[in-house]
Amino acid sequence: MALFDIPGWTVPTNPTPAQGGPRKRKRNQHSPDDLQSARVNLDKLVRMLGDGPPDIDSRPSKKNKSRAKVNVQGVASSQGSPESRKVEVPTPKASIPKDVAVGSKTKTNKRHRGSKNSKSTSAEKSGPSDSPSKHPLPVQEKSGLTPLQKHMKQNLGGARFRLINERLYKSDSAEAVEMMKKDPKVFQEYHDGFRHQVQSWPSNPVSHYIDELSKYPPKTVIVDLGCGEAALAQALHPKNFNVLSFDLLSDETFVVEADICSRLPLPGSEPSSVERTEGEGQIVDIVVCALSLMSTNWLGCIREAWRILRPGGELKIAEVASRFTAVEDFAALVRDVGFKLKKKDDRNTHFTLFQFKKVARATIPEQEWSGLLSRGGVLKPCEYKRR
Repeated sequence: MALFDIPGWTVPTNPTPAQGGPRKRKRNQHSPDDLQSARVNLDKLVRMLGDGPPDIDSRPSKKNKSRAKVNVQGVASSQGSPESRKVEVPTPKASIPKDVAVGSKTKTNKRHRGSKNSKSTSAEKSGPSDSPSKHPLPVQEKSGLTPLQKHMKQNLGGARFRLINERLYKSDSAEAVEMMKKDPKVFQEYHDGFRHQVQSWPSNPVSHYIDELSKYPPKTVIVDLGCGEAALAQALHPKNFNVLSFDLLSDETFVVEADICSRLPLPGSEPSSVERTEGEGQIVDIVVCALSLMSTNWLGCIREAWRILRPGGELKIAEVASRFTAVEDFAALVRDVGFKLKKKDDRNTHFTLFQFKKVARATIPEQEWSGLLSRGGVLKPCEYKRR
């Protein structure tokens, strides 16, 4: 007997499978406008979340006096009904004046419910503040976001950071400069996401270099290439070190705007012949590249480091361990630009640290330089799984 033997119903013994097999889900490809559209969508969602639920008129209408009456805290109760029939309307805590309690008849409550033409001020909506914030929050943070809404905003910001980060790794440095100039907000959004990501790291290479360089003689001239928010300079300037910080955009204080893979605004020369020399005119003692070899032409940054370093100067590199196809190949490529490996530290599971010393070399012909650039794949771009 069939499992479902119902008059008028028939079930095929061998159902026909769907033709063509299971369809594969196509992975979305990023378009050049993804960065802009991602931020627009994020801003729209945050504004929507920050506004909270729509305001509810606390005054009962003439036609609905017997219906639910809602006070300023969003508690709806039927006139004359028992307390157990109250229904709470969720509203952000920040939108409730501190001196208004449920069912209270304070002056603030009357003012909120009384005058037909009165409107709540922004201070009343956001609630009183016990003390001014030492670091002012963005506007969205002041609008009364719930913990869930803040978590959603943080996740969206993290997704945007990953999108920007991946694009920087897969583009030429000139493209990165153009992207930042076209939309300067991208630079800030990237470093906001980077700052949040650093909190989950077991250690921070920049912190390591701050501790290490603090032991060098005062007045040492240090160049931080791809400095981000110039944490190195801010930590070492008070200790009497000379730190020059370069990145895609200037902060008008510590950071000088420059393409670190192209010509830096610092003195120094390349050899002009096959004779091995270390160039002339340099003033820099140490160059630091902490997680900054990002562009597809990252080797240009190494060449610029050689040009600006004094004879025997140091090049310190920290990179994500998973980027290396082979650490030996990376070290050999840096060596061919004019450096000698002095120390390597791969004890950290996340990062590998290198210390190189500048040595004399001959000029690099254009054809030879093109061959060196073609070996740049020894450093893989950072990519993220699609969620």
